[in-house]
Amino acid sequence: MMRKRPAVSGKAWALALIVVLAVAGVAAAYALYARARRTPFPAAKETLQVWTCPMHPQIVRDKPGNCPICGMKLVPVEKKPRTSEGSGEQGAVEIDPEKQQLIGVVTTRAARRRLERVVRTVGVVTVDESRLSHVHAKVEGWAEKLYASETGKLVRKGEPLLTIYSPELVSTQEEYLLALRSRERLAGSPFAEVRRSGESLLQAARQRLRLWDIAEQDIARLERTGEVRKTLTLYAPATGYIMDKMVVEGMRIMPEMTLYSLADLSRVWVEAQVYEFEAPLVKVGQRARLTLQSQPGRVLEGRVSYLYPTLEGMTRTLKARLEFENPGLDLKPEMYGDVEIMAPGEEALAIPEQAVVDSGTRKVVFVKQGEGTFLPREVTVGARSAGYYPVLSGLQEGEQVVSSPSFLIDSESRLQAAMQGMAAGAGEHAGHGR
Repeated sequence: MMRKRPAVSGKAWALALIVVLAVAGVAAAYALYARARRTPFPAAKETLQVWTCPMHPQIVRDKPGNCPICGMKLVPVEKKPRTSEGSGEQGAVEIDPEKQQLIGVVTTRAARRRLERVVRTVGVVTVDESRLSHVHAKVEGWAEKLYASETGKLVRKGEPLLTIYSPELVSTQEEYLLALRSRERLAGSPFAEVRRSGESLLQAARQRLRLWDIAEQDIARLERTGEVRKTLTLYAPATGYIMDKMVVEGMRIMPEMTLYSLADLSRVWVEAQVYEFEAPLVKVGQRARLTLQSQPGRVLEGRVSYLYPTLEGMTRTLKARLEFENPGLDLKPEMYGDVEIMAPGEEALAIPEQAVVDSGTRKVVFVKQGEGTFLPREVTVGARSAGYYPVLSGLQEGEQVVSSPSFLIDSESRLQAAMQGMAAGAGEHAGHGR
């Protein structure tokens, strides 16, 4: 006899359904958790708040404070979220057109051009030594009278400078008069040898007077009048200014003494110091320009006339001698001026000097990659010339680079690179936390 199964109540069915749903919910939650452990969630699109120094954008902090370099308060900067892992190039800067116009971004193409090297230095005006004259007395005596008694006075060639009393000169004039009378007496001798001896004695006395710088007109006067003058007049050997005067009236004079120094300043020298690394660029005959502080805006033209064979030991510079015409005497000895020496250059790929950001250890330019995108690129450049740098490596002809203001682009690049580094560090800590 079979037993009858008891009927299940409605409450029991409801309880069983609840238990099944609960177990299914727990299983689904566990599955989602396990999936989350295996596959990380995408990076949050939230912005990262950082602080930087307005003067030193390489300083980036994750909290407020002061700049460790200049002490200024850090200002908040909001980092733009990265849309995908590894998107963009390292250090690339994106600037929208409106901001470019606001900060005045200007680009230029790298192009080939002929660069004339300009060697800039400082020079000092000196006397042209080939136009310098010294006045000496070739006999002993005393300064009787000075006609040129002022330093800086202009004297013309042949003008009297001073008269000298010399006992030796007086005796030589007397010997000349005796020789003159002897020649006249011996001129009627029937013996040719006797006549020649009289003439030889006279010529010897005349030559002695000439060697003592007795002027021909004074010798002619002596022959004509027969009067011995007790003084000798010295005349200016050349036209020039009295640079030095070492004689006064009544002073005893010796042959080794320099009485006057005369300088013709219608052409002068300028001695310029050229740095050792620029010395190979300077050649004799190159054009040179001189600008004086006392005459701003006026440029004088000259040329390189000589290069000294050795360097200055203390300054490690090469002395170059330049020649300048000076008809108006605007160039005065010991004046200082700015010198530019024109050294012809070769054609090379070049960019404006404003386009190069020099950090001290490397040189960087910002190459335009697209509308609003600029990529920093390290370049090797040569010596600056006429506002341009020749590019040795790092750029191709035709590429566009930021020529102004590249330093602002560089600051933006440094700031973005620093903030990306902080964002990467924050993401790494978050990953370890999971």
